[in-house]
Amino acid sequence: MSDLTNHIGEKIRYYRKERKLSQEELAFKAALHNTYIGQLERGEKNVTVESLAKVCSALDISLAEFFQGPNVTPKMLSLEIEQIIALLEGRSKADQQKVLSVIESLLQWKDNR
Repeated sequence: MSDLTNHIGEKIRYYRKERKLSQEELAFKAALHNTYIGQLERGEKNVTVESLAKVCSALDISLAEFFQGPNVTPKMLSLEIEQIIALLEGRSKADQQKVLSVIESLLQWKDNR
């Protein structure tokens, strides 16, 4: 799909995750099907203005806030990065620094193979 379709999907996912909602929960609140929410987030379907308004209402934001909000990129939304962040949340600063050091060492090793 188009860059715009992908961008809108990424923003829906960003706001949904920010509010700690599953696709099913968002779909229920927006009175839409959960597979449709997934298709929107992956950029597989074009969203209608009516559906986007329902999603925004379910996310407790206006359409204007949706488009003015953060500029979300695919890198920001990588599932793997989100999983790493989730693992590190609540850990001490020292633990986070140790994990960062390990990751840096692994990447350096991989790049020099």
